[in-house]
Amino acid sequence: MTASLSWYLASSLLGWLTFPLVFRLFPALADRGYTLARAAGILLWGWLFWILASLGLLRNDLGGVLFAFIALVALSAYSIVNRKPFDSAQDKSEIVNFLRSHKSLLLVTELLFLASFAFLAFVRASNPEAVGTEKPMELAFINAILRSPTLPPNDPWLSGYSISYYHFGYILTAMFARLTGTSGNVAFNLMSALVFALAAVGSYGILYNLLAAYAGKQVDTDDVQSKIVNQKSLMALALLAPLFLLILSNLEGLLEIFHALGWFWPSTLNVERSTFNVWTWLNLKDLNEAPTGGGWMPDRYLWWWRASRVVSDFDLLNNSQEIIDEFPAFSFVLGDLHPHILSLPFTMLGIGVALNIFLGGWRGIVKFLDFRLRTTPLDFFFAVLVLGGLAFLNTWDILPIAALIVGAYLLARVHDEGWGWQRIEDALLLGVPLAASAFVLYLPFYVGFSSQAGGLLPNLINPTRGAHLWVMWGTLLLPLLAYLIYLTRDRATRPRYFTALAWTLGGILFLWAFSWLLGLAAQSLEPNLIAQYLQSQNQPDVASFFQAALARRLSYIGGLLTIAFVSWLSLSNLLKVGKLQVESSTSQPSNLQPSTFNLLLILLASLLIIIPDFVYLRDLFSYRINTVFKFYYQAWQLWAIAAAFGTAVLLQNLRGVWNVAWRILLGLILVAGMIYPVFAFANKTNNFNPPFDYTLDASAHLDTYNPEDAAAIRFLQSAPLGVVAEAIGGSYSYATRMSTYSGQPTVLGWSWHEIQWRGDRSPQGTRETDIKTLYESRQWDEAKAVIERYNIRYIVIGGLERNTYNVNEAKFQQRLVVIFQAGNTVIYGVP
Repeated sequence: MTASLSWYLASSLLGWLTFPLVFRLFPALADRGYTLARAAGILLWGWLFWILASLGLLRNDLGGVLFAFIALVALSAYSIVNRKPFDSAQDKSEIVNFLRSHKSLLLVTELLFLASFAFLAFVRASNPEAVGTEKPMELAFINAILRSPTLPPNDPWLSGYSISYYHFGYILTAMFARLTGTSGNVAFNLMSALVFALAAVGSYGILYNLLAAYAGKQVDTDDVQSKIVNQKSLMALALLAPLFLLILSNLEGLLEIFHALGWFWPSTLNVERSTFNVWTWLNLKDLNEAPTGGGWMPDRYLWWWRASRVVSDFDLLNNSQEIIDEFPAFSFVLGDLHPHILSLPFTMLGIGVALNIFLGGWRGIVKFLDFRLRTTPLDFFFAVLVLGGLAFLNTWDILPIAALIVGAYLLARVHDEGWGWQRIEDALLLGVPLAASAFVLYLPFYVGFSSQAGGLLPNLINPTRGAHLWVMWGTLLLPLLAYLIYLTRDRATRPRYFTALAWTLGGILFLWAFSWLLGLAAQSLEPNLIAQYLQSQNQPDVASFFQAALARRLSYIGGLLTIAFVSWLSLSNLLKVGKLQVESSTSQPSNLQPSTFNLLLILLASLLIIIPDFVYLRDLFSYRINTVFKFYYQAWQLWAIAAAFGTAVLLQNLRGVWNVAWRILLGLILVAGMIYPVFAFANKTNNFNPPFDYTLDASAHLDTYNPEDAAAIRFLQSAPLGVVAEAIGGSYSYATRMSTYSGQPTVLGWSWHEIQWRGDRSPQGTRETDIKTLYESRQWDEAKAVIERYNIRYIVIGGLERNTYNVNEAKFQQRLVVIFQAGNTVIYGVP
């Protein structure tokens, strides 16, 4: 309870202290960035600490964290005292007046943050253990950063190296742990709660600002009472954003209930006569098997896991390839703390930056040679800070947010001067320096970063099936389609259907042709490899393979047609934006329609979904599993905001029978999308009844299941920094438990993950065999050579080591000192 309270207060204090600065950075937003202030404060605080520590100006300790905190407070105070650099013509009472006039908004924001943080903290306290999936990896990073005296931090699973992974989120976690005096094992779960709450208020703010701009263009009244009622309505409707983003899920939960009830499954009497079985046609793993008839509630072991695997790929021989299609609600049910989750609040911050630009928040002019960029140095720097921070948090996220920021700027320029070839110049004039500056601002990260990524590969035979696409996206697609169809009723400005259709079809044909060009290029560069692949698919030549691939794509055409339809409708309405396009007279700094920004969100998300149907990023998985995972997760964030806005607009504007029909449909969508989180959270937490006391300590389970290991870990947590020798095991195993929970670096952890982080196996060298030699050799000289090669300070011999190796302990007993012992678990210290 104390730890939770300290994290809540620390994050809130950061937001409140940063708000004066944020107030100047978001002049076009109705909430002046208040809902994004916590995320902005954490990002700026984290960057200040990280860059100064990376340059050797700060130590990685509490003093360094506090120095960065004080620097942030000073910068925020300076934004109040010295108004000129922030291009504000208002006096110091401007912020006070804002706070007084927006008490209701501030109260709702604070209540939402508190409720969201408390809810997820309770969920994590009911299921706190960092076991399974990549939780040990994430926890290892946090503890390693806490134990590293300097930055870059030690790699916990490859002693002598620094972390080669996008790890900014773990640095932020460690900073909060230091500031609040909590352990890394507790911080692991509290950061999950904090991310959930930050994403909730961030998405809430995005939708509130969109709706406020939309309402400002629809209503022109001086009636104070009407304005109050309108604001309360907006604050209520804005709650749709965190609901759609963090709680609403895909349709797998609904299918689980249908399957458990045996609906649409042929009876035993009719199964031989049946010519169609919807479950085998749908072909989702586990759901394509006959139900057990145990009741209507999902009860299969780990049934909730299948929601992140509803998209399936099959080669031409019908062999299955698992695809990850995770979404935020699944992430928080699982309790993971992966980079794509840690970046959620900062993606909302990036959307906020783009929205501020779109609504006219960039009011200055920066001149460079003969070029003019319509912004101020401070605004540009903050956009760079956010964009570069996203790359450091989760490198994939830089693509959609950069596109969104440039797209928003481009549409603002279209509003000012219309469409033309000059808009390409505008896009490049912002995009190129934005990307270059984001790279420079976070340069120390890239110096030590290597990756498994290696260009693009074609996806020729595995587009997403239409049925799978609708299971994954149905709860967001239906509101989006209803909203897009509603927009076609606008008679004032006719959508450009034929132009949009040409662009949509042309884009799809380009992607298809580009994928085949990549394939043909691969054939010319690696003919033997391509010949082996064709043989593995029972295809005699490229022509036969082309026919089979085309037949597969046509048989799966439903998914492509769905996304193409959404893209076409979005683009049709987006292209009607022109110079001085207005909805009504308004005092807003920009006359652009807020719905145009929403169309941009929809279109970008559609691109993220459709691109993996044709190409994917080359990595060690050798198929599109990771590209779909990352792109779909980003698309969910954009479509969730867009669907929430569309839903709010329809609720406000539909009348009569259409209003009734929409509310019924919306109710069905919400019920279908809420089934998964309701049952999954309960199932994952054993109905919120943990096997031991409620706790946020991710290592607490060890005291029950592995008490000797738990005691050894506690010893290492307080021991001086040194390399640990322990059993090496495969990925997702219990191996490396000492380094994971203590933060001490080990010689080698999960080797496959190290390969993914560094692109190859060479940094590992002979570590795995050397550790085997250390434990099994009878010769002290051989063991001593291994100790000296890796500068080993602690040698752990516990149950895992005894089961993994044929341990010869005599040499250690004769030469080294036992510095810890609990039962059969011993730690030898090397002088």
